[in-house]
Amino acid sequence: MKITVVGAGYVGLVSGACLANIGHEVTCVERDAARVTMLNNGIVPIYEPGLGRLIAANRAAERLDFTSDLAGSVGDADAVFIAVGTPSRTTDGVADLSHVYQAAREIAPALRGHTLIVTKSTVPVGTGDEIERVISKCNASARFAVVSNPEFLREGSAIADFRKPDRVVIGADDEGARRMMSAIYAPLRIESRRMVYVSRRTAELIKYASNSFLAMKVTFINEIADLCEKVDADVTDVAHGMGLDHRIGESFLMAGPGIGGSCFPKDTLALVKTAQDADSPVRLVEMTVAINDQRKRAMAKKVIRACGGSVRGKTIGILGLTFKPDTDDVREAVSLSIIRALQDAGARVRAYDPEGMEHARPHLPGVVFCPDAMSAASDVDALAIVTAWSAFRDLDLAQLKTVMADTRIVDFQNMLDPEVMRLAGFTYSGLGRGEADRSSYVVQAAE
Repeated sequence: MKITVVGAGYVGLVSGACLANIGHEVTCVERDAARVTMLNNGIVPIYEPGLGRLIAANRAAERLDFTSDLAGSVGDADAVFIAVGTPSRTTDGVADLSHVYQAAREIAPALRGHTLIVTKSTVPVGTGDEIERVISKCNASARFAVVSNPEFLREGSAIADFRKPDRVVIGADDEGARRMMSAIYAPLRIESRRMVYVSRRTAELIKYASNSFLAMKVTFINEIADLCEKVDADVTDVAHGMGLDHRIGESFLMAGPGIGGSCFPKDTLALVKTAQDADSPVRLVEMTVAINDQRKRAMAKKVIRACGGSVRGKTIGILGLTFKPDTDDVREAVSLSIIRALQDAGARVRAYDPEGMEHARPHLPGVVFCPDAMSAASDVDALAIVTAWSAFRDLDLAQLKTVMADTRIVDFQNMLDPEVMRLAGFTYSGLGRGEADRSSYVVQAAE
């Protein structure tokens, strides 16, 4: 099929390349002419493992193209995927749908023949209905169907997620549209039970409900980690013991400094606003949003405590700036909040990240960006591991000890073995690793 993808950001690029790779003729439309030029010259503007090779292979096979000409690309398309951004509005946290509706207005006059309009962007319930109205208003003679096909791509493993998805959700109120969507995904040979056919509004809600549930799960284990520090228990063992229960599962039970990225923060907030507007508040999600907002800057206090209660005039090394490993995305990254709070407390900061430093640089004035982990640790009074890049697990401890001014390590990802670190001469603290003074709490005896 001929497919046009409107938007060459993260979702658009990955989806477009993967759709081309399963045999479709794909054109990605991007307003930013400079970005189009980069892509047509083989330069991929985002970091995602394997994406550069996939784009190159499908461009060579003439199945993938990039352009700024939306009208010319839409006219011959069997399906048009809308994959533009829907960030939270700064004023109220509601999803900003201006780019989605603008795309619909620009698509409408270019439609020829029956066309499938597929919403890949994460949008609130009812957005598909509005897209339908916008297109009909702009082009009363257009023949089209609007489908919700939310993406479930994890940054760092997006290509694998597309090829072997947990599920493909197709929200359509038209049987012909469902059949056409099935044909688009047919080359993947997905098990029938993983093809989820629902109404359009249901599909829109599935995306928000899924991300909000995962955010709640992460927030839960983070709070259990805080409790572990108070009662001298180890959250890694607690999580393992919980995760072996198949009803709970091990995924998203790794304690950390907080939730970041382009999805969870904005999607939880958007679901809260949608529920409030529907007069059906989602209290658990509201609490998840509040807890995570408080946690981000609170993590800086852990570094301050490790430094004896003050970081004024001290130098702190930060390893990891992206919101998760295997991406260059620093949107809503916890590292930004931690670093700003440390700077507010009078600390100097040195930082290193394998992929995210250029994106982080505009957000972090005054930070010294270093070429590698050892440089970031040079002459620091404390070193904090914020992002779980695998390279940080294999630090040369002997060398690390020689370059640091003091041997304090704060491991926000529990990547390192506490006993190994202490035997190596470091003052180590993780998250929820049973470091409490046993005398500081009392368990009431049974009567």
